[in-house]
Amino acid sequence: MTAQELRTMYLNFFRERGHREIPSASLLPENDPTVLFTTAGMHPLVPYLLGEKHPLGRRLTDVQKCVRTCDIDEVGDDVHLIFFEMMGNWSLGDYSKEESVSMSFEFLTQCLHIPPERLAVTVFAGDAGMPRDQETERLWKSHGLTNEQIFPYGREENWWGPVGHTGPCGPDTEIFYDCGKPKCSESCGPACHCGKYVEIWNNVFLQFNQEEDGRFTELKQKNVDTGMGLERVLTILNGKTNVYETELFWPLMERLEALSESRGKHIPQRDRRIIAEHVRAVTFILGDPKRIAPSNTEQGYILRRLIRRVIRLFQKAGIESDCLCSLSDIIIGQYRDVYPELGENRDFILEELRKEHALFSRTLEEGLRKANRYLDSLGAGSPGEDSLRAGSPGENSLMAGSPGEDSLAADPAGGRIGTMLSGELAFKLYDTYGFPIEFTAELARERGFSVDEEGFRQKFEEHQEKSRKASAGKFAGGLAEHSAETARLHTATHLLGAALRKVLGEEVAQRGSNITAQRLRFDFSYARKVTKEELARVEAIVNQAISRKIDVVLEEISPQEAWRTGAVGVFSEKYGDLVKVYAIPGYSREICGGPHAGNTGELGRFRILKEEASSAGVRRIKAVLEPDGG
Repeated sequence: MTAQELRTMYLNFFRERGHREIPSASLLPENDPTVLFTTAGMHPLVPYLLGEKHPLGRRLTDVQKCVRTCDIDEVGDDVHLIFFEMMGNWSLGDYSKEESVSMSFEFLTQCLHIPPERLAVTVFAGDAGMPRDQETERLWKSHGLTNEQIFPYGREENWWGPVGHTGPCGPDTEIFYDCGKPKCSESCGPACHCGKYVEIWNNVFLQFNQEEDGRFTELKQKNVDTGMGLERVLTILNGKTNVYETELFWPLMERLEALSESRGKHIPQRDRRIIAEHVRAVTFILGDPKRIAPSNTEQGYILRRLIRRVIRLFQKAGIESDCLCSLSDIIIGQYRDVYPELGENRDFILEELRKEHALFSRTLEEGLRKANRYLDSLGAGSPGEDSLRAGSPGENSLMAGSPGEDSLAADPAGGRIGTMLSGELAFKLYDTYGFPIEFTAELARERGFSVDEEGFRQKFEEHQEKSRKASAGKFAGGLAEHSAETARLHTATHLLGAALRKVLGEEVAQRGSNITAQRLRFDFSYARKVTKEELARVEAIVNQAISRKIDVVLEEISPQEAWRTGAVGVFSEKYGDLVKVYAIPGYSREICGGPHAGNTGELGRFRILKEEASSAGVRRIKAVLEPDGG
């Protein structure tokens, strides 16, 4: 089965059962400060999961592009990916567990012909605060699954949310494929990571709301949110042992093999996999309609990190990484029919890759000079602090939060500082310049020194833990973030975009936005800095609209009618049969999912805090809403 056949089969199955197809949203969530990327199909649907009416109804389905960076260290194994496609179906207050389980089982066994005995499922085992999910357990048994195929787990494995302190939550049931390997132990089950079980589908039942005091109350609108990994299912259906053997990766893997043979070099298998996966991920991020470029912050930082990791792996193999663009072009050719934005943005994708390659080449040279300084001082004996100061990572930094000034004043192991480079400095070379520990160790050996690799691993693990906590914090708002404050700021972004087009010209296009309950951040395409006078005019136009106390009008119409009546589509994406258009008569008319204020008079006073560059050709405005007279 091909990937396109699987996409089509999935969507047709749920269309036949009353679901309406929605398009894949941008990889960069609109107006969601809680995540850097769209990590699941539910992100574009947050307002509707909270009760807002979706223009296409209460049953929806799609194939959504997703990026998750939490698994970056697992990339290179058989199944973990940063970029992937998630097939999903939703019930927005319509059906619940019985239909969800029944449809999932039918699709897997009747459409995909997966033998029922190769399935394993998990259910919520219950705890002190919530009873066992006996209903879902009973439903799986009604479809013939045995006790040996059903695994009850606690909250850590089978409870979703809330992602903040309060909000929608509920049990889930995860569906696994049993690869047929023997159990690694008597307790082996889907929660084990031995490779016997591969997760392919997750059905989340949003039944409850967690209150401030920790109590659970029944939600008025109970939802079902499911997600199935296309790449993993495709691997299983075609009898492959890993995702890299499927049509989605094989052209890249063959190209890398030919490249290494033609250069007389060897790229280890895991490195080939990482290169292929990262090239696909960065191609989709660069090719997104919002056109994110590499930078040192947020999405641009993740993008830069992935590109530079690929360049490092080519260098490690002794191969010039100027082939990066040719590999990306393979991805564009593979996917442009399914995701036309890749073809439309091909020139941008390849140009950004060329620029980043040139920039990082200079960074590597700088890193080599720094490494040699460290080793020179090491050979001269215990260095003074001044001789080993590493300057601020600046624009060439690989990772956000790279350390600034440092010294080799102490070896963490308390050992031979005259012959061993400390783990701390080895990590700084990795963190600031992207030097893998193997590369640093090789440089040291050439000079007759060693590296405290255990100290490096300790620093690396500390960094990973900080990153994990930061990621968890980034997602700590989620569904709970859609408040009256964010709705007002969302409306203000519409007024801001319209005012910018009026002052700067119609070529201004929104490139992204980020809204918290305190402020808005608005990115837009523009070639130069906006003057103070222009910003004052923009601010005045927005406040004029607020002072006129205009009702915000919602219409549900066809995309064609929306365009015909002058609505602005924020990004060039496909739409369904009906779209929501929010209009502020006389000022703004936009296709948007909401939520919004009911009247501009609710906004207070609009004030621009800052205008700055976001990336090449993209400017950023930060603004707030203040009480009248504030």
